[in-house]
Amino acid sequence: MSALVRASALLSFFFAIILAATGCAGPRPILYPNPHLRSVGQEVAEQDIAECRAMAEAAGATPGKGKAGETVENSAVGAGMGAASGAVGGAVVGAAGSGAAIGAASGAAAGLLRSLFGASRPSQAYIDFVNQCLRERGYKPVGWE
Repeated sequence: MSALVRASALLSFFFAIILAATGCAGPRPILYPNPHLRSVGQEVAEQDIAECRAMAEAAGATPGKGKAGETVENSAVGAGMGAASGAVGGAVVGAAGSGAAIGAASGAAAGLLRSLFGASRPSQAYIDFVNQCLRERGYKPVGWE
């Protein structure tokens, strides 16, 4: 096995591990520590967030944007980036074509893994619904992470 193939496989493995470790938690609202949040505490705030999320879903707002389209997009972007970086790495050792092919395959795999294990951003309607619900309960949502 050539050094380029080993390096590409190792890079893909570490990338998959990082994605799996960081991609499990989904985006959630960030609340400004206003007097209401300080008075009720974080535990009550978490319960209110869960209730607002359930209300949003019951009203028809979806927490995901469409995983299939996101998966295809991430795989295509990963393949393009992998092919470009693989071609550069392959050119260094005199095998730009092989490097591009290996890079494209590992990039597509990394994009697929990112889609499967990564957290997708909720739809804007879902975010707006949850934020409105939280505002009506006295919280001040300032963003999502």
